Amino acid sequence: MLDKEAAFPTITVTSNAASLQDHAVQDHVVQDPALAATTQTRKADHIRICLQDNIECREVTTGLERYRFVHNCLPDLNRDEIDLTTQFLGKTLGSPVLISSMTGGTEQAKQINYRLAEVAQQYNLAMGVGSQRVAVEKPELMPTFDVRAIAPEIALFANIGAVQLNYSYGVDECRQLIDGLQANALILHLNPLQECIQPEGDVNFKGLLNKVEELCRQLSIPVIAKEVGNGISGAMAQRLIDAGITAIDVAGAGGTSWAKVESERAENPIQHQLGITFADWGIPTADCLRQVRDIAPTVPLIASGGIRDGLEVAKAIALGADLVGLARPFLQAACDSEAALHERVELLLAELKTVLFCTNAATPNDLRKGERLKQI
Repeated sequence: MLDKEAAFPTITVTSNAASLQDHAVQDHVVQDPALAATTQTRKADHIRICLQDNIECREVTTGLERYRFVHNCLPDLNRDEIDLTTQFLGKTLGSPVLISSMTGGTEQAKQINYRLAEVAQQYNLAMGVGSQRVAVEKPELMPTFDVRAIAPEIALFANIGAVQLNYSYGVDECRQLIDGLQANALILHLNPLQECIQPEGDVNFKGLLNKVEELCRQLSIPVIAKEVGNGISGAMAQRLIDAGITAIDVAGAGGTSWAKVESERAENPIQHQLGITFADWGIPTADCLRQVRDIAPTVPLIASGGIRDGLEVAKAIALGADLVGLARPFLQAACDSEAALHERVELLLAELKTVLFCTNAATPNDLRKGERLKQI
């Protein structure tokens, strides 16, 4: 039995804290202490900056505000019997909520991940870990990602930056990070804009789709393609699916702007201005959902990117999402306290249940039926 007071102390975000979106993990990569230190510093910067208020998109929105549910004044339901149970990639989940990939790589990050994993286990939520590249550069940091002992039953997703496949990373390294987590799926995150602005960005994306296809062919678990906040269009989703990607996480624009985050870390005026110029770049989350669902009616689909409450979770489901990911709201709560994180989850699920009840939907899938959601 885990001693919660010891395992989940108050988390102080310092310059050693860990990042929300980074890159990959490998074993045969040269373990350069200077490179590892750079990655850890970047991760610390990311989590510190992502807790600020000024890194949200301002001009572009998720697009979810363009939709409104039709209220049902006499639902033929008992609210207490509403069932949030969801199937995703062969796993039964307690609700259609994903704790999106956030962090790992330092002691503070370990505390955050343990806290997130504990709540994921209690509510049977899916969870993705942050990018694991730092654990290749410094293998002793892998335990900061490994939450299986905390959450033995959850759907757990490993995470690597797809671009790292062009930087000496391959199938063996992906298997290493999957095995290290006993993961149920692998997230390949796609972040070309972030890499352009990041001081130490990896910008060679040439021929990457072929390597993604080879990876999908050789791995025995599902591979999820995920953007980091600029969106996946219908056309690009089709190419990824054709390459063997099992599921799509659209991660559209309207929430955290990684261009803004990297602008805050800029080492020169050009990098800083690039982040400002492209702060609102991307495809709104709602538009991504509609595009991908139109071209792929049955592909497992995750909505993320600026989702902040249960009402928005419900809208994303009504637009075609099977699972809905949130990152920043969970990060903020987890850095506050264990109690705050539990309260955040309880509120989120209560909001979702309220939408279902007031639209006469007994299950999340029912939100897609009939004329429950209208564009305004």
